[in-house]
Amino acid sequence: MEVSVAALPREGLIPKVFTADGTDFSPAMTWLAPPPGTKSFVVIMDDPDAPMGLWTHWTLYDLPASVTSLSENLPKAPTLPNGAHQGRNTWGRCGYNGPSPPPGKPHRYFFRVLAMAEYLDLPAGVPREELDSALKGKVLAESSFMAKYGR
Repeated sequence: MEVSVAALPREGLIPKVFTADGTDFSPAMTWLAPPPGTKSFVVIMDDPDAPMGLWTHWTLYDLPASVTSLSENLPKAPTLPNGAHQGRNTWGRCGYNGPSPPPGKPHRYFFRVLAMAEYLDLPAGVPREELDSALKGKVLAESSFMAKYGR
């Protein structure tokens, strides 16, 4: 499985439009070749370089297996029209919230797509810890894309 984020150069700098310094839009994403038996997808964006430890910017889960792309600027709603749910990020909000690092060295931001053997059947708005617990033993494949942003 391979993930691409159209407006972001792999390992390059994230454009301001996708950050808290801009319009804070979620970027468009696509992924190819999920493994046989994929029932749903999970999308996670996080920052392992945050001063307080791993900072989750976005979780999206129970995305149907028929969906292999996301459009730019998804609504920050708990449930999307296709039935997928968004969890709470580290700020405690549902939906995407882009990079907002402290001044200094640019941080790395990982966009991960996980192919799932089943739906997680979690309610919308769960925190990252609950999502991570539900993922155990259900991930068929994972792919990631990294880009950077700094102030």
